[in-house]
Amino acid sequence: MPLPHFLALICITILAAGLTLWFAASVGVSLAMLGMVALIAAGVARLAARVE
Repeated sequence: MPLPHFLALICITILAAGLTLWFAASVGVSLAMLGMVALIAAGVARLAARVE
């Protein structure tokens, strides 16, 4: 992957994370609840991606 594409991917990821935090704060969702949802989603994704 060329360096400009890699750097753009990092910038887009950081901007998406910031937008998510801003939106959750403006709606009134606490950061603890947002973290819990992210943790559960990561666990579900991990179980779904498991290959045996």
